[in-house]
Formats: sequence, C-alpha cells, structure tokens
Amino acid sequence: MISFDIGSSEQRLSFGDAVLAHFDRYRQTRIWHREAGGLLFARLALPTIEICAITGPRRTDRRSRYSYRPDERVEQREIDEMFRRDLHFVGCWHTHPEDTASPSLVDTRNISDCVRRSQHALNGFVMVIVGKSALPGSLFVSVCDRSSVHRLVRNS
Repeated sequence: MISFDIGSSEQRLSFGDAVLAHFDRYRQTRIWHREAGGLLFARLALPTIEICAITGPRRTDRRSRYSYRPDERVEQREIDEMFRRDLHFVGCWHTHPEDTASPSLVDTRNISDCVRRSQHALNGFVMVIVGKSALPGSLFVSVCDRSSVHRLVRNS
C-alpha cells in the first residue's frame, strides 16, 4: 500500500496492493504495448480515501501506443455497479509510454471536463498516470478540479 497527502486538507489518498498490481500489469514496458486505462473506486473513510477497486482496460476501449479512449457506456455501468457495492467513483487512470509519467494537455482537458460534466459531491477527481518504470516511482498522482491539476506527494 502507498499513500499520498492531499494538499493541506489533512486527508490522505491510499492505493491498496491489488490496485498497484493492476497498474503494474499494464505498464507499457514493450514497444507493442498499447495505452490502457480505467476507473478508480474508493471507500471514503475520512480522512483516508482508500482506492480499493479498479477497472479497465476493456475490450471495447480504443487503444494505441500513444492514445486511450474508454468505452463510456461501459464506464457508466461500472460506476453504477460499484456504487451498489458502496464504492464511489473518484477518478481515472491510464498509462503512458514514458519512464516517469506526466499529463498531456489532452489529459488535463479530459479530466477537467469530466469534473464539470459529472454529478458528484467531490472537490475534484483523482487522475493517475502510470509510466514505464517501476512503481511507485513512475506514477503521476493528482487531484484535478474544474481547471487545474494538483500533483500529490507520496508519503515516506
């Protein structure tokens, strides 16, 4: 398990071992690996937000070496199903074919649009980008509001 402080909110974002193993499975370590991604779900036991379930990639997603477009209909079904299990949609993840991940302008725009379009009570959504290098060093973990990406710092 790893965790990140969420700014000065005194809240913490944590990732369980099964979620980290899922990220690791889809790292783009070979030239033929395509981008992958999915949704993140959490139990809200404040001050800790524990990411304990993850989805994707799906057969119906559109994936290439340098792009990923999820099947939004399937994503909505996943959100509905997880909510019935008392798990809350809190954000998205995807991979990049770079050693240490960083968001593109498209990533920033897409997550900000998602925050604006969604009906939720959160201040923002989590965005995780998984790079090629070993975890957790290759992860870019952030909380995104309607206009900004706020990178989170991992706890020691």
